[in-house]
Amino acid sequence: MNGAETLVKTMLASGVEVCFANPGTSEMHFVAALDSHPEMRCILCLFEGGATGAADGYYRMSGRVAATLLHLAPGFGNAFANLHNARKAQSGVVNVMGEHASYHLQYEAPLKGDTEGISRTVSHWTRTASDAGSVARDGAEAIRAARSKNGQIATLILPADTAWDSAVGPQIAEAPAALARPNLGQVQAAAAALRTKGAALLVDGTALHGPLGQIAARIAKATGCRLLAPCLAARVRRGAGAVDFERLAYVVEENVAVLAGVTALVLCGTQDPTSFFAYPNKPSLPTPPDCRILHLGDIGGDYGWSLQALAAELGIAEDLAVEGIALDLPPCATGSMSLAKIGQSFAALLPEDAVVVDEAISSSRYFIAASAAARGHDWLAVTGGAIGYGLPAAVGAAVACPDRKVVCLEGDGSGMYTLQSLWTMAREGLDVLIVVLSNRGYQILRGELANVGVTDVGRNAVRMFDVVEPSLDWVALAKGHGVEAVRVTDTDQFNAAFAAGLARKGPYVIEVIC
Repeated sequence: MNGAETLVKTMLASGVEVCFANPGTSEMHFVAALDSHPEMRCILCLFEGGATGAADGYYRMSGRVAATLLHLAPGFGNAFANLHNARKAQSGVVNVMGEHASYHLQYEAPLKGDTEGISRTVSHWTRTASDAGSVARDGAEAIRAARSKNGQIATLILPADTAWDSAVGPQIAEAPAALARPNLGQVQAAAAALRTKGAALLVDGTALHGPLGQIAARIAKATGCRLLAPCLAARVRRGAGAVDFERLAYVVEENVAVLAGVTALVLCGTQDPTSFFAYPNKPSLPTPPDCRILHLGDIGGDYGWSLQALAAELGIAEDLAVEGIALDLPPCATGSMSLAKIGQSFAALLPEDAVVVDEAISSSRYFIAASAAARGHDWLAVTGGAIGYGLPAAVGAAVACPDRKVVCLEGDGSGMYTLQSLWTMAREGLDVLIVVLSNRGYQILRGELANVGVTDVGRNAVRMFDVVEPSLDWVALAKGHGVEAVRVTDTDQFNAAFAAGLARKGPYVIEVIC
């Protein structure tokens, strides 16, 4: 048995059963070890960012850690943006980054790079295996780290000789350390604050899509406080039967308006609301200046215990009835093309228990508002703001939930970052319906230019925002990756295409010319 084999066996023994891979020469012994263990599902991604984005989506929908296989520092660099999104989503990911053989590092080989340096910029835990005998132990500790604090990024750097040299055997990852909890005084202070006029409770994590949401809703009902959710949540349950969270906004002025009048804000499993960017003469923190902010732990703490302790301190009965959102389906829209109409038809047709991966960017608002009372579904947002997340996350979500329809709302510009994921969907037969909102550019940047005070827009700016001359052809791009596709130019065509895409199994692309 060599070091690579002990690592694969350690993963399987520790419950890591999926590897999203883009290997190179230095990882060949690990590839061979994976090949000898068919119980490990290996999924090839044609770009490293596709692998890490898929691992993120997989964790969000399963709560289970997946592995990625990346090639040296340049490969990790390609994977970086979606690791950033995964970190902001609190997703647990174990990266195996190949490295040159330890004795080869004295030479300036073309692919030599600072593997530990690039890892530490985004990983919570980084280690380079020192020899083959330590690989199993290091792998087990990487898995434990990835599962710690409700999900972290862990990167094990595997020099080629530690993979091919002989080793003893696998290990099993230990359970992560207990999560941090607030003290009784903090719980009492939060309870007192929530009883006051103008109070609000902001939650995140599994409180947005699991049983903890019911506890949060009971707290809001018993105290009369507002119940808030972040603007970009890793996963939130929406639609019929879901808890009715009030979502923070992306636009600074809108977010200030949402939080206006809040006198006390209790944070449970989340951080202070912060504007997405700084703008001239606009606030970085949208909360009112006189708002008291009370922390019951960040997303890496035991926010489940904190919510339960808060409910107990408030004397809230566990059987206090909380009504979920009532089903209220709009009719399908008809006629000429508009995003508002497409959003309405999307809400009317979205199936029960769908998983929506949202990277529609500037078009998202038309779908979010329309589907608030649609059939129950989960919604995944681009938590870190790094585009190129949507298609890979849809891959991971579909792998995690093969019996649920995944619907990916994708911008034409952002989709180009990781369109290779279409090929992975085709190869794996993943049940993903992709709606590409083709507005022929990075539309959100037009608004951002105005937000920073630029009103005189010339040729260079226009050409940096537009995706024309030539225009992208998403039907051809999809078919080139093995995925059937159709283009629609009015709402009736969209209705027919969306219904057809929902009825079929496997990936399908609808390009909406909007």
